Amino acid sequence: MDGHNPGDSRFALPDMFRAGLPAPSPRFTGHPPYNFVGGHNDPSQVPAEALAEAAAKVLREHGHLLGVYSLGGSPLGHERLRTFVADKLAKRSGIACTAEDVLLTSGSLQGMDLVNNLLIAPGDTVILEEFTYGGAITKVQKLGAKVIGAPLDAGGIRMDALRAILEDLRAKGVRPKYIYTIPTVQNPTGSIMSLERRHELLALSREFGVPVFEDECYADLVWAGTRPPALYALDPSRVIHVGSFSKSLAPALRIGYIVANWDVLSRILATKSDAGSGALEQMVVAEYVEGRFDAHVPALTSALKVKLDAMVEALHEEFGTSAELFIPDGGIFLWLKLPDQVDVRTFTQAALAQGLAFNPGPEWSCDPEAAKSHMRLCFALPDVETIRRGVGELARICFENTGIPEHGANRRRS
Repeated sequence: MDGHNPGDSRFALPDMFRAGLPAPSPRFTGHPPYNFVGGHNDPSQVPAEALAEAAAKVLREHGHLLGVYSLGGSPLGHERLRTFVADKLAKRSGIACTAEDVLLTSGSLQGMDLVNNLLIAPGDTVILEEFTYGGAITKVQKLGAKVIGAPLDAGGIRMDALRAILEDLRAKGVRPKYIYTIPTVQNPTGSIMSLERRHELLALSREFGVPVFEDECYADLVWAGTRPPALYALDPSRVIHVGSFSKSLAPALRIGYIVANWDVLSRILATKSDAGSGALEQMVVAEYVEGRFDAHVPALTSALKVKLDAMVEALHEEFGTSAELFIPDGGIFLWLKLPDQVDVRTFTQAALAQGLAFNPGPEWSCDPEAAKSHMRLCFALPDVETIRRGVGELARICFENTGIPEHGANRRRS
């Protein structure tokens, strides 16, 4: 007998795990009742019946193509969906491209990984927005690159500050690998960069020889219905563009895309070693979006705006002047700031233990300490009544841990 206990199913050789891994993930035990984290969308707006019809149709008519990698077509992805993406971007973002300029990916996260793999080596420097998508920060850092945060205002990156950063780096002999920006419905602030500022950004790109990495995952979800041209539309020679159907259709349908010229896509394809992103999702989405996307998006944004308004009203009622709200121009997130003495990290776990989850600001900042009083709330998933109750719970938990907000809901807390 070797002493093995059949009832002990733990991995016997954990000492073989490589060094530097993050802490183990906990087992999933379900979403909390008040879930304001992540990039979830409104479940009631997922066109489930129409997607079921689309799935049945494409499987009956083209299901045999699943027996061949890439559906027997281009490694860029399903041509029908790539054609739709090109047409959508021409109509909504001013991008002049064809299906041959579009690479379909397993969500925009894979697109981000592919672009990073193309450009970043250990020791490189990249410029991100000071508050930005947390995954963009951690992915760059894990590759051994240095992150520099460009200051923001209500219009996105401050171009005077960006120029100063670029000039300082040039004086040190450093040429950053890219400037990463979310110009349309910025994550987490929800701002939209003006056309004038987009031209200024591209002028700096040309002057300093630094490409722009444009993330437009939220660009379809603008309250006004229109937005400025994408940066890629203004200068495709210096911009790599990524987008997604996660926010405009459904996040569990892992479909994103990269738009770039062939010099870029050809090098990315040479490193994309997954044998092709999920083809069935591509077929189903292509079948659904043709003729339906233009009606779906306004209905979705209308529903999201109702939820945002409910959250803003509840925050004003519960937090009063204790919370500075950055009202978004679209999307699914609200960014807010509490008084400087509050560190939201001190009650993140206490809130989770009481059934409420939010994203602490430091996770979305190149300088975590600069965002210790901020938090990001996703308003897309809960219904309106849950949003109102959840904001009340957030105020209660915040007060119990920090003494703020002292006043709320027309009463003094004690």
